[in-house]
Amino acid sequence: MNEWEARKKIDGLVEKLNYHNYRYYVLDSPEITDYEYDQMIDELSKLERQFPALIRPDSPTQRVGGEPLPAFEQVMHMVPMLSLDNSYDKGELLDFDRRTRRTISGPIEYVVEPKIDGLSVSLKYEKGIFVQGATRGDGRIGENITQNLRTIQSIPLKLKDPIDIEVRGEVYISREKFVELNRKQEEKGEMIFANPRNAAAGSLRQLDPRITARRPLDIFIFNIQWSEGISIQKHSEGLAYLKEIGFKTAPHEVCTDIESVIQVCEEWAKKRREIDFDIDGMVVKVNDLKQREELGTKTKSPRWAIAYKFPAEQQKTFVKDIIVQVGRTGALTPTAILEPVRVAGSVIGRATLHNEDYIKEKDIRILDKVIIQKAGDVIPEVVEVVFDERTGEEKVFQMPKLCPSCGEETVRLEGEAVTRCVNASCPAQLERRIIHFVSRDAMNIEGIGPSIVSLLLENELIRDVADLYDLKKEDLIPLERMGEKSAQNLIDAIEKSKDNDLDRLIFGLGIRLVGAKAARLLAQAFGEMEKLMTAAHEEIIRIPEIGEKMAQSIVAFFEEEENIALIEKLKKTGINMKWKQKGESSDVKKLEGLTFVLTGTLEKYTRNEAKEIIEKLGGKVSGSVSKKTDYVLAGSAAGSKLDKAKALEISILTEEEFEKMIE
Repeated sequence: MNEWEARKKIDGLVEKLNYHNYRYYVLDSPEITDYEYDQMIDELSKLERQFPALIRPDSPTQRVGGEPLPAFEQVMHMVPMLSLDNSYDKGELLDFDRRTRRTISGPIEYVVEPKIDGLSVSLKYEKGIFVQGATRGDGRIGENITQNLRTIQSIPLKLKDPIDIEVRGEVYISREKFVELNRKQEEKGEMIFANPRNAAAGSLRQLDPRITARRPLDIFIFNIQWSEGISIQKHSEGLAYLKEIGFKTAPHEVCTDIESVIQVCEEWAKKRREIDFDIDGMVVKVNDLKQREELGTKTKSPRWAIAYKFPAEQQKTFVKDIIVQVGRTGALTPTAILEPVRVAGSVIGRATLHNEDYIKEKDIRILDKVIIQKAGDVIPEVVEVVFDERTGEEKVFQMPKLCPSCGEETVRLEGEAVTRCVNASCPAQLERRIIHFVSRDAMNIEGIGPSIVSLLLENELIRDVADLYDLKKEDLIPLERMGEKSAQNLIDAIEKSKDNDLDRLIFGLGIRLVGAKAARLLAQAFGEMEKLMTAAHEEIIRIPEIGEKMAQSIVAFFEEEENIALIEKLKKTGINMKWKQKGESSDVKKLEGLTFVLTGTLEKYTRNEAKEIIEKLGGKVSGSVSKKTDYVLAGSAAGSKLDKAKALEISILTEEEFEKMIE
């Protein structure tokens, strides 16, 4: 076959395959079998390998993703990706309509669309070819995730019209595919995703597009940001045109008055759990584009649109038991074991109760009927006890006097809400300490998560963090779900961590009150572990941002013979014990210029640890929510700060989303 014949054959296969992709992924109406499709893909792949110069940018073979990227570059949106003001009840929708009619004199149509709970992105096409995709970012500047977006089958690589256009859409994972994704993650012993939104957001922010390609991502397109050469008068016409040229568009309804809008919102609120994708409300938009121009925009949001947020879904269940978990610092955290109940798209079987005071304040007892919800539609929490349904069989919970893991006496220091086990050899603390040691901000040993740590301890392969460095491949292969390749990958990751800089090791040791930023300051100040170990209180306190309590904690840590022995053991494994004086890495200022507010109880970090991570990456942490706040990091039992953030349409992060942001 010569080049001319190959070009003709490749062009024909690409056109056919893209047509069948559209039928399958957008219209959900396939015309050929999977086998026939695979045969065509195989033929195309062979031709492209033989004639690489003929590979087209819209070829379906280009969806698999290229080599991993070192980082995402930033891109400026041609049109700002605005956020929306929120409304929470019928009255606020009526107010929106009254404000709109004060400016617009004629009849007004509204378009009502489901507010898909995913990740907002922009897609840019030149002459009908997909050339760039980006996250929303701060609305003006986002991250270039083109390679990752190319892997989503419902995003056309070539449009039916050769136009220049930028559109906005929401990437999501359907509920059915989310369940299947988590099943596969569990089988591989990998992280289980909390909900479809977190899974979608995390998948799009992978630096390796090949990982993204394995995730079941989908997209709804809901807006034309800008275009050349097309004339559209109404938003509904724009949606029809987008569908015509190959996009999967968001479902929508056109309403001629606000009463119809309210009715549509209420109907969707009732059926939100019947559809196969998560929504957290509805979006109401003025349909006429000229009327939108009249209404204009505010700094961060348009005056011609509003989001109607569904109330947090609540369910009644009962507290089967209250158990206590022991953290790496010895903190005892009570957790309610609930009769499983479906809330906001997932089955909830437990909810953290934070501490003894929280339980007493709400008067939560074992066997109580309780109302639960997901704070911010994410974190399970007990809202209240159904006191009217008490039978007298309920049991008052008491924090244990002895540690449930090691049996040693527990203490609660004056002025603290937390009860602790102070036994340094406590098995539960040991497990948590090892999990912390291998975590991303500490030694970053990829592939070792909580389940692997448990396996290693159960099989008596390790007794402390230093034992990780004595593991051999043949020790790991017999473990459950551990093959030869997985074992070798773990050994390689452990070996690689030996070369980490000193600050990671200091943080990984889990010294109380010492977060990632403080660990970096200590590494810079002392230069090597030995000097830090012998440093006097006066030397430590002189370091800027190291306070009295932290200095006391550091000195106390290195006075313990057990800790000194551990560090000596680590030293013998060949792990780096010195600060390498390297320049600031490219991600150090990743959060520069961004202001965060922390609220609620975080599960993976203390407030101080989260604050130090943010500041290490150039961000600021404020104590109150205002229009200048960029993000609110919300834990469980978040209160008024979360409510204010929602009212101001400020981005709310879960811990999983925060971790993806700081990767």
